[in-house]
Amino acid sequence: MIEIDALGPAGSYRARQRIPITALDGTKVGELGQVPALFVRRAIAAMRSAPTVPAEERLALMKKAAELFTTATIGGLDPEEYIRIVSTVSGVPQQVVRQSVEWVAEVLRSQCDTLALAMPPGAVAEWSDARTRDGAAVWVRKGDVFAVHAAGNTPAVHGLWPEALALGYKVVVRPSAREPFTAFRLVSALRMAGFPPETITLLPTDYAAADVIIAEADYAIVYGGQDVVDKYGASSRVLTQGPGRSKILITADVDWRDHIEVIADSVSHLGGTACTCTTAVLVEGDPEPVAQALAERLARIPSLPADHPDAILTVQPVATVTAIDEYLHEVAGTARPLLGGDTIVDELRSGGAVLRPAVHLVDSATAPQLGVELAFPCVWVGPWRTTDGIAPLRNSLVLTAMTTRGELVDALLNDPTITNLYLGDNPTTWLRPGVPHDGYLAEFLMRCKGMIRSGI
Repeated sequence: MIEIDALGPAGSYRARQRIPITALDGTKVGELGQVPALFVRRAIAAMRSAPTVPAEERLALMKKAAELFTTATIGGLDPEEYIRIVSTVSGVPQQVVRQSVEWVAEVLRSQCDTLALAMPPGAVAEWSDARTRDGAAVWVRKGDVFAVHAAGNTPAVHGLWPEALALGYKVVVRPSAREPFTAFRLVSALRMAGFPPETITLLPTDYAAADVIIAEADYAIVYGGQDVVDKYGASSRVLTQGPGRSKILITADVDWRDHIEVIADSVSHLGGTACTCTTAVLVEGDPEPVAQALAERLARIPSLPADHPDAILTVQPVATVTAIDEYLHEVAGTARPLLGGDTIVDELRSGGAVLRPAVHLVDSATAPQLGVELAFPCVWVGPWRTTDGIAPLRNSLVLTAMTTRGELVDALLNDPTITNLYLGDNPTTWLRPGVPHDGYLAEFLMRCKGMIRSGI
């Protein structure tokens, strides 16, 4: 049994209320403590009163934490045991967990460069910089405490919030009840590296106390579906990380055959669970050949247990996969299935079921199915015409445009609802530390304050 307790400002705290952590077959593998709202309020108050770690020291501790996160035994789990238990409870293939862990570690190591890239070039990081004598902008925090409501789809979701800690915020993390191990391991690694406990805490809670975390913090990031976006989207203090609805556009001046592998990888990377995974492909001309070729390639992905070294697809309890399959049939409507039309449920002898890929063909660029995002390789392919304009491409976390038309690129780049624009042979799942994902987190948490000084 693996016990995960809260990591408060004064150390580990064993809450009386506890919930089970279960494997895919329903076997209980551990327990997660649930701290009450009163503990949350007291913890965040203590964090507010704590001093801020100096900037250079924060960046050095981040690099040390990266090594601990990837190599140390934490909470009784060495790196391999940690990877196995994450895969066991979440159904995410072990190789996907490993890729995600390396990504998070690279993010920690790269914070110095990321912060420099995010800061306006006309600003300075410290008021003591000589440039403030003649007047300059100083890059400062807008608050003190940043809250994270983490998701449990892959460990890679923990690659964004460390930027807040690097900026000098005190960070409180509410882990996913489905997969709390990564949050626990990362927070522990940061504390082991030398961050004071009152600057980085882990507060597992129920839903009611989770809202208290958001209310007590200055700013927050929240992961979830459209319901989460609807709940928190109107708040200027909350950055929502909801459905990505990432897309690929292929115009007639580009031969799609040269890019089919990139398209397939964009759909299936990380088992199709990431918000950057492609959920819609729009083709100028006949979309059916693209859909057929895509279905062929995705059909080749084997159904394997999550602990198999070649596994790509996510495994979930049979009942969960069956429910997703039923929902897919409901929302597919008149879309023509080319893959996964009969079922996406592939039961394994070892227990659970693999979420098999699905490819559907829609008849227009305005088909409602193009906005449906599911947490497995599920893609909708449809036609696009220049007369459709960029409206069907809006509201995309990532849009890969396979085109040579400069005017179209300008229009896509200037559309405020397209968060990231990739051109040519680049998958929607491409990421690199220092390149913004949903803008730099610093854009949300920092501001420039004018300053001129003399006599000090």
